[in-house]
Amino acid sequence: MPKQTIQSFDDLIALCSLSFDFEEVEHNSFSLYYFSSIIKPELLHDEVLVSLTHHPGASLSELRDLIPIEKIELSSSFETLMDSFMRGAIVIQSSREPGLFLIIPAEHAETRSVSLPEVEFSVVGPKEAFVESLQTNLNLVRKRLPIPELVVKQYKVGDLSKTRTAILYLHGIADEQIVQTMTQRVQDIQFDQVVDSSFVAQFIADDSNSVFPQLIDTERPDRVASVLAEGKVVLLLDGSPHALTGPTSFVEFFSAFEDYFLPWPIASIFRLIRLFAILFSILSTALYVAILTYHYEMIPTNLLNTLVSSRSGIPFSPVFEAIILELVIELLREAGARLPTKIGQTIGIVGGIVIGTAAVDAGLTSNILLIIVALTALASFTTPIYQMSNTIRLIRFPFILAAQWLGFLGVAACFAFFLSHLLALTSLGKPYLTPIYPLRIADLKDSFFRLPFRLQSLRPASARAQKRTRFKHLKEGNHLRKPDIEE
Repeated sequence: MPKQTIQSFDDLIALCSLSFDFEEVEHNSFSLYYFSSIIKPELLHDEVLVSLTHHPGASLSELRDLIPIEKIELSSSFETLMDSFMRGAIVIQSSREPGLFLIIPAEHAETRSVSLPEVEFSVVGPKEAFVESLQTNLNLVRKRLPIPELVVKQYKVGDLSKTRTAILYLHGIADEQIVQTMTQRVQDIQFDQVVDSSFVAQFIADDSNSVFPQLIDTERPDRVASVLAEGKVVLLLDGSPHALTGPTSFVEFFSAFEDYFLPWPIASIFRLIRLFAILFSILSTALYVAILTYHYEMIPTNLLNTLVSSRSGIPFSPVFEAIILELVIELLREAGARLPTKIGQTIGIVGGIVIGTAAVDAGLTSNILLIIVALTALASFTTPIYQMSNTIRLIRFPFILAAQWLGFLGVAACFAFFLSHLLALTSLGKPYLTPIYPLRIADLKDSFFRLPFRLQSLRPASARAQKRTRFKHLKEGNHLRKPDIEE
């Protein structure tokens, strides 16, 4: 049995799945140690063993130059040796230099191929999404920004997982203070196992108790390249198919990246529809409860007759009826999300129809409220960022309870509470409600609506970019740019 605490090289090789020695040749012998399950066997047989067989009398430093593999390291540090060994390195020890080790990177990681985005799918535009491999994700970003200004800083987080983390930014554009804030918070993470970027988002958030996400979680490489060009900072985690971008603002969570692939009038209309849908999702059920409980006089006469007839015989109060229906919708949504795709869709559609029809026929709920709750659930799906969609689902319930408590005054008080919270919230130290507060008129060109690209010559002021200008307007009489390659 291997020892529970690894304190020396002998303890480490006790964990080794395979090891063997070369017979002593020219007063020298080599010992190889590795885990067979996490190394590339073809690299071991085609490169390492061939080099050892052809040069039996070579020293470790000579082998480093002879083996055609990059990033080979000579080390006597036990910490470096253990970390490399557990990540899939082949360790070679020579009888001439027992205290020195040759570390050959040979990691074999099983990863899936680049596929379509599932959470942020778009009809037009690129169809690539991040995967669980950090190197693949860096490749997807670098091919979109093939410039030397793209800086990648790698760290390890998690006392047990030792997960590789990469912080990306553009040198000369990104604000150094934001980069330092992100770097410091990542280095300060104290946790045993970090397996996904959502873990990091909770650790480095400005207010971890807030229900509002303070960093955008995206699976699209094109979106990451875009925010890097704006002067923001991106975090990638090995094993996670999502990236974290910041600083961000509240308005950005309702902007789909597909908006930039459409003509600006159409994209602007879609954004306004999306924002209206969010307000409807949050307030519609609460206003229904407030009106039926306190403000009958606001209902038109024709509509009042319809409401009275729909609620006749219902034994529950409006607030209890609304909460029950909202919980049923959430139950159907969770069941559909946790089941396999084909079964989940069937359960969501059939379950919603059957339960809704049965509840109305049984006289447990009104058909008008059923329509409102269904439209509310449908409107919440328009949020492009999944984390913000969860927040919208949650904050509907405080509004419903406030409406039952004080009617319209309760809804206004609840709205004021959340607004004050958003005003105090920050993302990597930057105001969360920008460009609304503090007011940034230039940034309004790409907030609630999107103006043409020719009017967006400046980077967002909220990013504090060192270089604000994106491009200069062409003056009349300028010649066209020559192609980079002529055939």
